[in-house]
Amino acid sequence: MNLFVFGLGYTAGHFAARERVRFASVVATRQSPAAIDGVAVRVFSPDETDPRIADDLGRADAILVSIPPDSGHDPALAAFADAIATSPARWIGYLSTIGVYGDQGGAWIDEATPPSPTHQRTRDRVAAEDAWLALGARAGKAVQVFRLSGIYGPGRNAFEKLRQGKAQRIVKPGQVFNRIHVDDIATVLAASLDNPRPGAVYNVTDDEPAPPQDVTAFAADLAGLALPPAVDFDTAALSPMARSFYGENKRVRNRLIREELGVALAYPTYREGLRGLV
Repeated sequence: MNLFVFGLGYTAGHFAARERVRFASVVATRQSPAAIDGVAVRVFSPDETDPRIADDLGRADAILVSIPPDSGHDPALAAFADAIATSPARWIGYLSTIGVYGDQGGAWIDEATPPSPTHQRTRDRVAAEDAWLALGARAGKAVQVFRLSGIYGPGRNAFEKLRQGKAQRIVKPGQVFNRIHVDDIATVLAASLDNPRPGAVYNVTDDEPAPPQDVTAFAADLAGLALPPAVDFDTAALSPMARSFYGENKRVRNRLIREELGVALAYPTYREGLRGLV
């Protein structure tokens, strides 16, 4: 089986590395030609497109898409929709975000909850999801959408922020966030690859949405690091992007990945995830 990846970033790179043995070849796009062991890199950026990509897609049995929308359109579809539609791919996975649900007032939601995006970036995500699902229906491809919650793992976690002095223990009463360990994302993708379902949409998140200040405090205690002082959300120094995340509050269920794909999360809450990382 040959894997083609649009956008070999943190999550897609972890999946490709962990599942490398199942693929005869892995070809992936990046915005620079930096070499990666076991991966044939193709440059795909607003300024340059490797001419070999169309041929690579013609040999791809699985396609993983990890490129966000750009100015309202999906870059991969804009450039290669025809090549993807005529490829031999029996599985296409699109990595999206639970941000498409917008603010749900802290309520529990699942895949049956209609998207309600509150920002242009998440409205673009919904449009991209729809475009990929439409391609799947049109071309007879098994396209699956994976709505990811806050991703953490090696090199990207609360310990790193604490050690770098960048952690803030921001308190906004009632606020919770969903999270998912990158290794559990890879498990979900692998399970879907073994059991494709055209048009499937999965929430990929752990079992326990939690207040961000609790996660920071748990990490500090676990690693013996200094606990940052509590900061009221209204006065916290946050970028506009970071502040916008606090405007959305929801608890996202993951029942479908467990019941349909048979996934047992290695890190069902942030506690197991952080213990594994420390």
